[in-house]
Amino acid sequence: MRILTDTDSLAAVCAEAKAAPYVTLDTEFLRERTYWAKLCLVQMALPGADEAVLVDPLADGLSLEPLYDLLAHRGTVKVFHAARQDLEIFCVEGGVIPQPLFDTQVAAMVCGFGEQAGYETLVKRIARASVDKTSRFTDWSRRPLTEAQMAYAAADVTHLRAIYEHLSRQLERTGRTRWVAEEMAILEDPETYVTRPEDAWLKVRTRSSSPRFLAIVRELARFREDYAQSRNIPRSRVFKDDALLEIAAARPESMESLAGLRLLLREARRGEIAEGILAAVARAQALPPEALPKAPDDEDRPEPANGALADLLRVLLKARAEAEGVAARLIASAADLDALAAGARDLPALRGWRHEVFGADALRLCAGEVALAATKGGRVRVVPIKG
Repeated sequence: MRILTDTDSLAAVCAEAKAAPYVTLDTEFLRERTYWAKLCLVQMALPGADEAVLVDPLADGLSLEPLYDLLAHRGTVKVFHAARQDLEIFCVEGGVIPQPLFDTQVAAMVCGFGEQAGYETLVKRIARASVDKTSRFTDWSRRPLTEAQMAYAAADVTHLRAIYEHLSRQLERTGRTRWVAEEMAILEDPETYVTRPEDAWLKVRTRSSSPRFLAIVRELARFREDYAQSRNIPRSRVFKDDALLEIAAARPESMESLAGLRLLLREARRGEIAEGILAAVARAQALPPEALPKAPDDEDRPEPANGALADLLRVLLKARAEAEGVAARLIASAADLDALAAGARDLPALRGWRHEVFGADALRLCAGEVALAATKGGRVRVVPIKG
């Protein structure tokens, strides 16, 4: 395998990749001590090539611009497995999202390889090979890389070629290429990788629906996200969710009251973090009632899910997933089924290829137009109800 440490060598390989129908890619990175992932290695393999190419982004003087140019080149398909974190790195560091894109994990779910098929499983079942995973959790920022690390990194893209070609043929044969393309559109959307501090509070689980409490949670989460992003540290290093909720409940107004909180890290009880916490609480406390986050009241809440109908939808989903050889989780989540049973209609399960496979029958089931019946072989089929 080759290790590229200068821009000219990288540019030459990327020019070669632009003439190929596809290139397989993967990354190795560190994120334990930073907010943004630190890119440590990029792996590439071209169809028909004997070896993989490893790109060292930590090498002095190396520019990744030729790689970013390749990622934006629409004449070459960029193949990843479980691409989301890789794409986020390229979006943040290079301002580019690989297009056109093919994620073998998504394609495998469409092709009947089960729920969230892992790379190692696909290597065994399709490439008839094995992967040594012992180097998976090593420190990829240390140099020089060991032979074991390089072999592991190369295997993540060399076997991916056989997997991609197999899945592509199966999708073409079954007419499901469009299904995967619909999923790739989500991964190719830059909005998928945008983290807005003002929305961070929506990811904090809280049992209280008090508007004032939610306002404090919102301001604390916004401050934490801003602080973590600006200093490139994990948000948990600022304060964790349990401490955030404790602060929101206590509503501290001074350093002394802040010091009495049990779950707050020592570093957060003083200095910039402590000042930011107090300022966030004060901002939330000063908000007029009309500016507070609106707690859902009885009128705004959706009707409770019809438990029996939700169960029928689960049976239908399982039957349709088995019949089509598609992972049920890819078609609809448990939350989608509950929402559908409760009357919601703006759901992914009712759009695109999912509507064809499941959504149309699900809507007919909800409307009482069809029933479910078991055949002698134990399969479930949809039976129209005559009016």
